[in-house]
Amino acid sequence: MQRSAALLVAAAVACASAPAVRPGIEVFVDHPLALVRGKRVGLITNQSGIDRQRRSTIDLLRGVPDLTLVALYSPEHGIRGVAETRVASTVDEKTGLPVHSLYGDTDKPTPQMLEGIDVLVYDIQDLGVRQYTFESTLALAMQAAAEKGIPIVVLDRPNPVTGTILEGNILEPAYESFVGIYPVLSRHGMTLGELARMYNAEQRIGADLTVVPVEGWRRDMWWDETGLPWVNPSPNIRRLEAAIHYPGTVFFEATNVSEGRGTDLPFEQIGAPWLRNTEVVAAMNAMNLPGIRFEAVEFPTAETARKYPGQVLKGVRLTLTDRASYRPLATSLLMIDVIRRLHPDQFQWAGATLERHGGSARLRQAIEAGTLAELLREWERDQATFRTKRAAYLIYR
Repeated sequence: MQRSAALLVAAAVACASAPAVRPGIEVFVDHPLALVRGKRVGLITNQSGIDRQRRSTIDLLRGVPDLTLVALYSPEHGIRGVAETRVASTVDEKTGLPVHSLYGDTDKPTPQMLEGIDVLVYDIQDLGVRQYTFESTLALAMQAAAEKGIPIVVLDRPNPVTGTILEGNILEPAYESFVGIYPVLSRHGMTLGELARMYNAEQRIGADLTVVPVEGWRRDMWWDETGLPWVNPSPNIRRLEAAIHYPGTVFFEATNVSEGRGTDLPFEQIGAPWLRNTEVVAAMNAMNLPGIRFEAVEFPTAETARKYPGQVLKGVRLTLTDRASYRPLATSLLMIDVIRRLHPDQFQWAGATLERHGGSARLRQAIEAGTLAELLREWERDQATFRTKRAAYLIYR
């Protein structure tokens, strides 16, 4: 009993002495940058821009003396993070500020949108994966700010799936798109502030960039170790588990297998009406992949689902057993390979989505040639290359 009590006391002391993780917005509010004093500010944000008390960055910036918030800019899913389609520019009901959509008629701030703006500020929670479009919104905003000759400030946030695990390949420039705008690794292990530094230097954007770092975050921290409140960064990333699976299960968007949108566990389960799910589960569990197990399930989809609306799907649910050793991208690609081989008459690719998500034509070629395992081993060289390249831009230990 005494030993148990001592351990509890030691744990409590350790927690008390651990630095609080404070997002960039809190650091900024405590110590506003000189470059914003007396300036008219535009803010790119959504519902994920909050502090530890869930106060919005919009409200917090409006309370900072010596700056004037004059315009808002919204990424994919809109300023409230609930839209599933392209959104129009509008006016914010609470503040009366214009909200310029960066996922409507344009993905990049236009000169007209930046008229009268002295400083552009960016505060959005990312997932740490190249295919998540908030990273492209950041890159395009940096380009627009550089072209307009105005500074851009990134209020940094933690990478929710750590900054230590790297996976996937480096995007080939010929396959740049809004789901992969620059040659970075798929799961890159960087924060948006670190990515911004890399983009600015490697792509020669030339932005007048300032990153306000997170306080108290370490690279080995998962989101649930930060003490920060969870808010869905987009409609279908509803908890940390979905964010952990997303780098892999997002690739099901490139097939006619549902990635779980329109169900209660998007990106945590996949399915189709024709799927021989028990066979898929048996094949996947037989691989003994680290950190993950598979379960055959059936689940309904909403009438608004993109794939198989209003149907009951035969599915596979992915359950974490060790998130540190789990490699979601390799896992989902191996499952796509299994499903394709088991269902040659039903499985279909969705246009060129695989090339956009994979940042290369080689992924489809490898799956169709039966050489996926060899390609995944080749990607390990990309990971080593990227780990070296990113070192100059890292902020956190």
